[in-house]
Amino acid sequence: MAEQRPPGDGFVTGFGRIGGRLVYVFAQDFTVFGGSLSETNAQKVCKIMDLALRAGAPVIGLNDSGGARIQEGVMSLAGYADIFLRNTLSSGVIPQIQRGLWGHAPVGLSIHRRSPILFL
Repeated sequence: MAEQRPPGDGFVTGFGRIGGRLVYVFAQDFTVFGGSLSETNAQKVCKIMDLALRAGAPVIGLNDSGGARIQEGVMSLAGYADIFLRNTLSSGVIPQIQRGLWGHAPVGLSIHRRSPILFL
């Protein structure tokens, strides 16, 4: 893993406006380590979800993941728990719109399966 240093870490997060309405977004990049979730990636997703909840704005996610980043062990799995908590806290409060892209590991599927609006 130390020899593989891509320019990013597989997740992009941000915010902007769609039709004049504030939205927060995150997307996994399957071309970087199979879109696997690292501890840092989980922190980025959690931060964007926290900002969306605080602003009362929708969060949109594009999920294309190979699951947890096994090289990081339990810390990447703990990241899923943090994201799941935010899915639960946001449920019924803000819109959570997720799009599941092609090949997912079972844990990777769980992020978008917990959202009320899901596109497969």
